[in-house]
Order: sequence, then C-alpha cells, then structure tokens
Amino acid sequence: MERVSCLGPEGSYSELAAKKLREDHEVVLCNSFREAVNKLLSGETEYAVLPVENALNGGVQESLDLLAAEDIFGYEEYLLVVDHRLAMLEGVKPEDIRYIYSHEQAIGQCSEYLAKYFPDATCLPTSSTASSLTMLDRESAGIVGAHLQREGVVLTEENIADNKGNYTRFLLIGRRGEVPEHSVMVFFSAVCAHKPGSLVNLLKIFQRYSLNLTRIESRPVKQQFGQYRFFIEVAGDIGTERVKQALIEAQKCCVQFKLLGAYN
Repeated sequence: MERVSCLGPEGSYSELAAKKLREDHEVVLCNSFREAVNKLLSGETEYAVLPVENALNGGVQESLDLLAAEDIFGYEEYLLVVDHRLAMLEGVKPEDIRYIYSHEQAIGQCSEYLAKYFPDATCLPTSSTASSLTMLDRESAGIVGAHLQREGVVLTEENIADNKGNYTRFLLIGRRGEVPEHSVMVFFSAVCAHKPGSLVNLLKIFQRYSLNLTRIESRPVKQQFGQYRFFIEVAGDIGTERVKQALIEAQKCCVQFKLLGAYN
C-alpha cells in the first residue's frame, strides 16, 4: 500500500485532508511539516500533504518555504472547512483557564474570541491543533477541530473562529516528476531583480496573455536581506499554449523561477 505523510497527531486537520486526498493510502503521521516532506524525499512515503493557505491568516509560511527550497511539486489541492472549538476537561470553568494551547494558525484564527473571553490567558503554540489535547489540565484549554471527540473533554457548542467561513487549502505534494497535462491552477515562485519595475514587468506578462492571478504574496529570501520571493498562482490550464508561453516569458524575466505545482 502506498503511503502519504502529514502533520499529526491523530485527528489533526492535516490527517483529515490526507485521507480526503488519498483515501486508499496509509497515512503516516509526523511531528512537523519538515518531517512529512523529508519522509517523501527519502522515499518512505509516495506523497505528503501540506497546508499552504488559510482563508483568515493567508499563506502558511513554513509550507511555502519548503515548497521553494525542496525538489517537490503540488499535484492536487483540497479545501478543508475549519471548525475550531475550545476544548476543556470536564468540570473546568472558563474563569479557571490561564493557558490556551493550539497551533499558532488556530490561535490567530480565533484571536477575537480569545481577546473577548480570555483576555488574561496566555496563548502557547503547539505543533498541531490535535496535540493541544495532551496539554489540558485544570488551568488549560485547547483549540481543536470539532471532529475531535475525547472522553472527559468538553468542546464548545459553537465554532469559535473569527470567521465562520474559514477554510484551509492543502496541497498533495509529490517528488518532482512530469508536469501534469492539464490543470485548473498553476503555482510558481519568482525572485525578481532588485530594481524599479521588475515585479510590474513580471505581472504584465500575465496581463498580456489575459491570465488571472488569483494569489500573490511574498516571503523573504533566506540570507539575502531586502530580497523577496513572490508566490504567485495563476488560473489556467498548463496544457494550453497560452499558459506555457506566459510561464516561459516569466522565467526569462526573473532572477529565480520555480514551478511549484499544477493542480485541479
């Protein structure tokens, strides 16, 4: 049986996404996004699943950096509805809570709720939402997915996220191989020359080919202060000449260019 690696522990949002993307694969739970990618690169798994974007917090920085740095490629995407609940041990009262544990993304996505109901609590990041369950005591709460049901743990009845229409986009990542023949979206990273107009010139290429850019964000280039890598998503079929030519021109326009994914 083929295997797919993702961030654990059991019950994590990443595990849910992995099971949706590869129902017939064995899921290998990891302690970090880096470990999930390393298992893919070493051949221990055939695929890995990474969260790359959240509707409230934007890009998942660690995942973007891994995509840019490693020889991996995104082949499929899955949008997972995020339903955050506050978890406490039975009998614990909200006024007793001094610490709230969860993944930093979940903490950020529930910031309004936490500021309103737990203004004096200290928020402490964990490796995943599911792992916060291991931190619960008489003074601590966690933020977990609504699907996590554990004996002795009480979840809030309502979603506590700032925006109830919250979702996270996951990519199914494989080792870099043949580019798919067709796609709905194309994802690439680019480093432009550090001079006026270089980014504008890149973006104008896609304007000329009437291609819609659905996403653009930046991350600093490691060890090059003041230089940024742009992550850009294009709505289009990579099998068409229009998209192929736009990508060829984009590559010539950049100091660094990397195709990160083509997926439906």
